[in-house]
Amino acid sequence: MRIGVIGAGAWGTALAQVAARAGEEVLIWALEEEVVAAINGEHANPLYLPGRALSPLIRATSRLEDMAVCEALLLVTPAQHLRGTLSRLPCEDVPLVLCAKGIEAQSCLLMSQVAEEVKPKAPVAVLSGPTFAHEVADGLPTAVTLACHDTALATRLANRLAGPSFRPYVSDDVVGAEVGGAVKNVLAIACGVADGAGLGLNARASLISRGFAEMVRFGVALGARPETLSGLSGLGDLVLTCSSTNSRNCTLGKGLGEGRPAQELLANRRTVAEGAFTAPVLRQCARNFKVDMPLVEAVCALLEGELDVGSAVSALLSRPLKAE
Repeated sequence: MRIGVIGAGAWGTALAQVAARAGEEVLIWALEEEVVAAINGEHANPLYLPGRALSPLIRATSRLEDMAVCEALLLVTPAQHLRGTLSRLPCEDVPLVLCAKGIEAQSCLLMSQVAEEVKPKAPVAVLSGPTFAHEVADGLPTAVTLACHDTALATRLANRLAGPSFRPYVSDDVVGAEVGGAVKNVLAIACGVADGAGLGLNARASLISRGFAEMVRFGVALGARPETLSGLSGLGDLVLTCSSTNSRNCTLGKGLGEGRPAQELLANRRTVAEGAFTAPVLRQCARNFKVDMPLVEAVCALLEGELDVGSAVSALLSRPLKAE
């Protein structure tokens, strides 16, 4: 099987390395010609994943039409660009593995729902879990969820990507895998705010646990299974993203907690903090489903400049007391 990777940022490049380590021939699509030249000429991606030697089994192209030779595609473009990228792909029935985490802004659709609209003949899977790209690229131990309604296909894909340091767990709960990946980015902003404002480790632990409760409420409302959200793609990814400044979303929150405006923090970024785009969409989806998500509401208020950190914290702590 030739594996295609759409998107040569840090995560896309790391996944290409995973597939190559598993012995697969990999074709990766990059928007930037300098990235294509570096991967093909130097077996490196210094722009997005510096300091790592890439497998010679990885080749790069800037032409989406070249991806027609691939037998499975990993989609690693930012969530808000997935629809446009899919519409330009020449493949109609090739399995699509969605690796971006978010909710489409204009439609409130999950990534799998977007893919099913644009490529109705293509089987859709979701790969999600606690994954920092640089650790995956370095071959450090990593476990992920690979979710697909067709568990036989999920198993075949998992076998193709698995290696000594990369372990996919198969699931048929696509919605659960997606909800965890989307919601945790917003909650990571909240944890970053607590760090930046010096609120302490107690506050961070409380935010993770109460944020997880919000994640489960929202996921169940959309049809996810609670046990999926307790696994790698939910709680696992939440703990990782909320606990390290290697997380772009946590770093964004830290800046907000230090009093810097969101516009300044988001300007001129080469990489995307998906939580900033997901937060207002998630808030609207939660309201549509009548799901109470106070932490998500607070993050939106901070991003939009409606509240400062002190006011947001006071509002959360003054909510009526209730059973856990």
